[in-house]
Amino acid sequence: MENVPIVTTDELRKILSSHENVNVIDIRPISDRQDWFIPGSIHVDTYDKLKKYDTSVLNSLTLDKSVPVVTVCGGGRTSLYAAEALQEMGYKASSLKDGMKGWSLAWNTAYEKFDGFELWQIRRTGKGCLSYIIASNKEAAILDASLPVEVYSEIVDKNNLSVKYVFETHIHADHLSRSKQVAEYFNAPLHLPANNKVQFEFLPVADDDKFLIGSTTIKSISTPGHTNDSVCYFINEKALITGDTLFTNAVGRPDLKSNAEETEKKAHLLYSSIQKLLSLKNSVVVLPAHANKPVEFDEHLIKTTIEEAKENIPVLKESEKEFVESILSRIPPTPENYLSIVERNILGDYSGINVTELEAGANRCAIS
Repeated sequence: MENVPIVTTDELRKILSSHENVNVIDIRPISDRQDWFIPGSIHVDTYDKLKKYDTSVLNSLTLDKSVPVVTVCGGGRTSLYAAEALQEMGYKASSLKDGMKGWSLAWNTAYEKFDGFELWQIRRTGKGCLSYIIASNKEAAILDASLPVEVYSEIVDKNNLSVKYVFETHIHADHLSRSKQVAEYFNAPLHLPANNKVQFEFLPVADDDKFLIGSTTIKSISTPGHTNDSVCYFINEKALITGDTLFTNAVGRPDLKSNAEETEKKAHLLYSSIQKLLSLKNSVVVLPAHANKPVEFDEHLIKTTIEEAKENIPVLKESEKEFVESILSRIPPTPENYLSIVERNILGDYSGINVTELEAGANRCAIS
């Protein structure tokens, strides 16, 4: 396998972002792919046979051999066998370094200009994490940073922005927050929801606080439920950053770090918080902190509106009693390593850990 080229996550990300012609071959078991996958990839369940050095299953592929191929597995080892076998079949094949674990840090962006402000949505395509840069008159705020500082500084520098604030909607459980590092890099104040347990300095955000960037006002709305300290950010009364309270097709889960009694109490809080959001104008754009499937390289915002959410999310049409019963009966599997991730986000210190291993796996913060 010495002659098998290796493609890094960033190299493949750039290929897909520029819409170059490439075939990504996912060789993992179907059960692994159901959780998360690379958008546009082709699934061929060859994993078990390749582990036994049997490459015959790849003979069924009939792809254009002039198009480069990148093979993908969970950690980047078995995909080497697949790439080598495909090379022998005449394909220009390479293997993705660190597999889907490495792909966890892949990202793409979408941009939209609103009346009075600009918005960039930065998406971790594998995990579905969504963070935001909001700008008005060249002043900017960064919300829910989930990627290394360099990702945000690239956008900020390219657009000649000055970062005035860094915000978090809540203490995340499925990815490491980079907001503390981002705030330090830009020498900007870090604003977190009040009454949380983090062990580093921040400025608390309470209900109905207001922040100005350029000519744009960002107002906080307290929305406990997913966590007790969750906050949404209302931008110029046109767009709403909802964290994990309200998604485009689901609502947040209330059970993490909670016993049964606490979970039920938080489900009632979540209902009240969502009702508060649903009372806003129907035209308000909803921008969540996560998507529950891999994010396409399509440059379109992942968004909905209050009106569309009311229509398309069935649980929002239920009474409080029905809502709570529905939520409690459909809580999804617990996110991997969530306790360790929460602990690190409380400390604000990620030294001495393998970030790729800790964050591996799909996002599971929503209940549809």
